Amino acid sequence: MRKTAANLLAATALATSLATVFAGTATADPAALPNSQDIVGVGSDTTQAVLNQLAADYNLTVANPSDPHLYSWDAIPAGTITTKSGATPITRPNGSGAGITALNANTSATVDFARSSRAPQPTDPTTDDFVALAKDAVSWAAPSGGNAPANLTTQNLKDIYTCTVTNWTQIDPSLSNTTIKPFLPQTGSGTRSFFLTTIGGGTAVNPGTCVTSGTQENQGSDPALADVDALVPFSVAHYIGQVYFGKGSGADVEGPLTIRSVDGTAPVDTVNKTISSALAATPYARVVYNVFRDAEWTATDVHGTTLRAIFGRGGWICTNGAATIKSFGFLPLSSFACGSVTHS
Repeated sequence: MRKTAANLLAATALATSLATVFAGTATADPAALPNSQDIVGVGSDTTQAVLNQLAADYNLTVANPSDPHLYSWDAIPAGTITTKSGATPITRPNGSGAGITALNANTSATVDFARSSRAPQPTDPTTDDFVALAKDAVSWAAPSGGNAPANLTTQNLKDIYTCTVTNWTQIDPSLSNTTIKPFLPQTGSGTRSFFLTTIGGGTAVNPGTCVTSGTQENQGSDPALADVDALVPFSVAHYIGQVYFGKGSGADVEGPLTIRSVDGTAPVDTVNKTISSALAATPYARVVYNVFRDAEWTATDVHGTTLRAIFGRGGWICTNGAATIKSFGFLPLSSFACGSVTHS
């Protein structure tokens, strides 16, 4: 499955020249049912768009149609999907947690990997391998022209999401005397779990009764989020991809939301159109992953070899994917960190 340097360079040039042609397949479900030998993923909303593009780029390098190709199913819309030829139909996994659950409830005949925007948790099976993909960060967003300030501290966010503080004037008397309306993404969202753990200083915060759960993560198009008193956690990379690189479409847009500072640290370097280096150095930064069953990741058969050749350290994504990763707002990892494996 590995290409010579010359072949990879040629394939990269071809991928660039055909980027417009393949733009549709890079931002949605597979255009046709993947074959049984193909590598297929489900899960996180945060990384679905960049995985779709990486898959489209990679597939241009596969010369033999019968060799494994790479595909990724989006987190929405809700319903049942048949992920590849001969697979058992499953409920479409929406979010990191749901993707990991689907991975462990099925075999490679149905799901080969799960996209995850969170790190391993103690409740995850120890037989799961979290393979590093890129770096992201999480901040919070609120509607432009609304009542939220430009900055909130970690303590402010904790107070808001535990409902200890429910009015903007409790944060600053000069703010609007109105009720704060905190929102959270759907249960199972990696962005949700990471945000609640980060504002809790490493221990997950239990949301209070004033918090509304269930908005689709990283989608400012939800009408509820247009409320002048709303705020919601948001992937910084996903926001950069939407705002600066036109990666959003349909419901997957920032809508009226603008991403805000936390602890006085701006989330976006607006000059370079990247996650700010200051935020990337805080606990609000995170690595995003693809998750595999260890027995398959470490196997010496064709399937295991292909998984590592695509996702592993020195594999195709880590060697050829940096430009695509950056164009979706993420920060590429070092050659040592990309493809590295973490267990729960």
